[in-house]
Amino acid sequence: MSYPTWSDLDNESIIPPLGARKTSDIGPVAVMVSCEPDFKFIKSNTGNPKAIPFFTSTLMTLEGSHKGICVAGPFIGAPYAVMLLESLIAKGADKIIVIGWCGALTDQLNVGDIVLPYRAIVDEGTSFNYKVLDKEMPCSTPDLNLMDQLSDHLGFCGNDVKKITIWTTDAIYRETQNKVAYFRNQGAQAVEMECSALFSVAKYRKVSIAALLVVSDSVASKDWEPGFRNKLFKQARKSACESVMSFAKKMCQNE
Repeated sequence: MSYPTWSDLDNESIIPPLGARKTSDIGPVAVMVSCEPDFKFIKSNTGNPKAIPFFTSTLMTLEGSHKGICVAGPFIGAPYAVMLLESLIAKGADKIIVIGWCGALTDQLNVGDIVLPYRAIVDEGTSFNYKVLDKEMPCSTPDLNLMDQLSDHLGFCGNDVKKITIWTTDAIYRETQNKVAYFRNQGAQAVEMECSALFSVAKYRKVSIAALLVVSDSVASKDWEPGFRNKLFKQARKSACESVMSFAKKMCQNE
């Protein structure tokens, strides 16, 4: 029997998010980059950022025209992603954009599509520590206003964007046909491993968050269809990274 975390949401944690880690002000805007190729692409296109170890990831603080923005990653899974987010918030970030990949659950999505989750079905264990969840179909949501601003910016940059419901799971290797069918019937069009938890934490900490995902593969049929080497996927990844960084820069200028 597990501890009823929903009954303990008003109590402070013994361990503070910052711990013993100290850095200079990272600025108000944080970009969390899930996958290493995207993190390397952003790093190579932002001059000479200051980079320091950040748990088992890297934290880059940007200068020049990108001053006020930090980039953290890579990461995988809800618990670790939340560790990063909690520390970014503790260091001063209050607007967070997440960049990641996802798998399609329906043939309405194709490899290389760019999606913005407006609703995330909770099938991970971390969110239970940050909010009381509906027993029927627990969900979390991003800051919809920030998501709409990001959507408008992506469109201005020439990207086609779809707003979708996603399913967040802890177990990538237990995406069975029955589970896929179940969550698809609940309205999910894609699956990934972090967003529902990140949305839950952001709401608990009263900061703004939105996520952009690029479709990398598909479990819509009985066989897994990877698309990581697909040219459309590679092009979409780069375009998504460039658009998110220009959006982050725009947010800093509006501070």
